[in-house]
Amino acid sequence: MENVIDYYSRFDEWGRLDREPLEFIINWHYMKTYLPPIGNVFDNGAGPGKYAMELAKLGYRVTLSDLTPRLVEMAKEKADELGIAERFNGFHVLNAAHLDGLPNEGFDASLMLGPLYHLQSEEERISAVRELFRVTKKGGIVFVAFQSRMRMTITSLQYPQHWKPNDTIDAIKEFRETGIFNHADKGRFTGAYYFDISEITPFMESQGFETVDLIGSSSIGGLITNEQRQLWEEKGESQRLMDLFIELAKDPYVLGTSSHLLYIGRRK
Repeated sequence: MENVIDYYSRFDEWGRLDREPLEFIINWHYMKTYLPPIGNVFDNGAGPGKYAMELAKLGYRVTLSDLTPRLVEMAKEKADELGIAERFNGFHVLNAAHLDGLPNEGFDASLMLGPLYHLQSEEERISAVRELFRVTKKGGIVFVAFQSRMRMTITSLQYPQHWKPNDTIDAIKEFRETGIFNHADKGRFTGAYYFDISEITPFMESQGFETVDLIGSSSIGGLITNEQRQLWEEKGESQRLMDLFIELAKDPYVLGTSSHLLYIGRRK
């Protein structure tokens, strides 16, 4: 946990979503599709609050938490800056696996868009999902982010010098078996657990959720270079290209090409 706090205390997560908008655009499209029309929403592992701010703008009552104190403070400042602080029920520094102080079944919908893949032990992952179940109302919708083992395999093969120790085939094969990655270069991405696509739905359903959908948060966009995208923009088809990315995000045959996946479920 100390590594996660240290990394995100220095990393510009809000800027990442601005620089790589496809993930946010696709996730937000499907969130708006499945969110209840009104209610209390919990953003668990919210970082600086990119999604929480949009939820508050739409009129939801938002409770925000994150493990990293600096990010929670940034979220408070952003809510004040946007004039929407009154839409928040609280800003909390919490570990997703131990949501101490939050009520049972207190939220109509819950987000967990980062914590799960930072938990490398199965015990911690189960604890986090059980806590998500506990605080979400019966019938409530949850949005949970996963990272794809297949996409990380592709990335390691493409850029081994940037993803040590996955710079040998033996190391990549070991990663394929375990899903565990710890960056060898100090200060780079924190340790993480990458799921096989086939693991995600059974894992969530084993903890009491009914699966609604599973989407690729970046769709096939990560396979398209900036130059290739620019060609479509010059043809005047920028919006239609984005619409296609959103449509293909639901295609199960391309889920492995997306670095992040969004599980959408309902609490039984």
